[in-house]
Amino acid sequence: METQLRTSTEPIPYREPTALAVRGVSKTFTGTAALTSFDLTIAAGEVHALVGENGSGKSTVIKILSGYHQPDPGGEVLVRERPLDFGSPDASYSHGCRFVHQDLGLIDASSVADNLAIVAGFPCRLGTVRRKELRSGARRDLARVGLDIDPDRLVATLSPAERTGVAVARALHEDPSHPVALLVLDEPTATLPDREVERLLGIVRAVAARGVGVLYVTHRLDEVFQIADTITVLRDGHRVANLPACDVDRAGLITLLIGSELDDVHAVSAELPPEHDAPLLVAEGIEALHINGVSLEIRPGDVVGIAGITGSGRESLLSVFFGAQRRTAGRVIVQGALLPSGHPARAMKAGVAYIPADRKTLGCFVDLTTEENVSISDLRRLWRWPRLSHKRERAEVSKWIERLDIRPGAAAAMPLSALSGGNQQKVLFAKWLRRTPKLLLMDEPTQGVDVGAKADLHLEILRAARDGAGVAISSSDTDELAALCHRILVLRDGRVVAHLTGSRVTAAEISRACLATDERSGT
Repeated sequence: METQLRTSTEPIPYREPTALAVRGVSKTFTGTAALTSFDLTIAAGEVHALVGENGSGKSTVIKILSGYHQPDPGGEVLVRERPLDFGSPDASYSHGCRFVHQDLGLIDASSVADNLAIVAGFPCRLGTVRRKELRSGARRDLARVGLDIDPDRLVATLSPAERTGVAVARALHEDPSHPVALLVLDEPTATLPDREVERLLGIVRAVAARGVGVLYVTHRLDEVFQIADTITVLRDGHRVANLPACDVDRAGLITLLIGSELDDVHAVSAELPPEHDAPLLVAEGIEALHINGVSLEIRPGDVVGIAGITGSGRESLLSVFFGAQRRTAGRVIVQGALLPSGHPARAMKAGVAYIPADRKTLGCFVDLTTEENVSISDLRRLWRWPRLSHKRERAEVSKWIERLDIRPGAAAAMPLSALSGGNQQKVLFAKWLRRTPKLLLMDEPTQGVDVGAKADLHLEILRAARDGAGVAISSSDTDELAALCHRILVLRDGRVVAHLTGSRVTAAEISRACLATDERSGT
């Protein structure tokens, strides 16, 4: 029988291939399901946000797409409608998948052009790098993501957003044999100051406009609504929501992730008794780098917020109080004792704890185990002559792992580097809280931490205040400050320009005071 041929003259509409289709993919680690029957579809030119708590399965998805993990049998991944061979980074690349991780993998001491060529290859002739051709190719790669940077500049001189942009440009280097279909960005703005975030989001928009599908993984929910077309929510390895970004607001997204976390935190904070007794900390006329004559008091049970835009002095004030940064004038008195400048050990002896913004270089030892990181803050209580009692150490650390819900369950023996960012931050909290500090100073305590871990850390902060500690929180997250704090000091040009209390402790008032150009005190 002859086959009937189509005789219609109607054109067949062109359909852009789907950038990514994940269907029924699961991953199990030694009996524990990290991902269960996961589905995800990203259209060409779409920015798709993947959000979820630490441990929800986001990293597992990325590692399967990159070829690092082999998923369980069953399920499939299609990249531009071509099946992806699992467990092969080469297959992932040849299908057009590109990745930019939080650790950008750039070499600070090398030029932008050299960093771009590390992956693409150096143009050479007779064993010599053709520098003119190298720079020309670098300019093309940078222009592709909307960057105008001198290729000869050292990476160390770039702003944070420019550095991330260079990593994106490197990932999107044109390879005619393997054209880019999908760009995966894993926490691209986790360490960027607010003013740099919009620059990076502009780069992401330029990438999507070229028809590349973008999988955008982030904890920063405000960005989701700025950049994403579609949102997928993961919880405990299961997809619990997949919806257009325009169909949900921030409160609704938080509810999908965990529940009404900030409302719950604010309710707990409001129930705390007002600060009382003599001040735990008195700071008078503090002068230091970026700090000009700041004075404040913190009493038992007090939760004080420090707000201000980047460069206002907010980032360094608590470090000065602790002694990690020297002051040039003024006094810091803790429980009646004058603390010398630049002596953190004296501050610790006086009952002060300090959680820095940069946990990896200032707060923790990433190559040591979780157990060692927690116990190192005070080894005396674990000492049983003539050696450290590992039995007591294990018992105490186990209590903190359970109290702060540090995951996975075997975290005690794991190097800190193997834990997610949120769980690393919980370890840092455990390290200091086990000392039962009288004064708890925190810079960006939940930076780069998912909503679920934030809830746990917020409640620990309020628990310390309820138990009589004085608390000071310096944060760029105005919602966090409004939920946690009884009062807010706003810094501008190193000076306190506003003191918000009562009904004025709102995210909107904090932002208004941070950005205002007048000199009203707000008191």
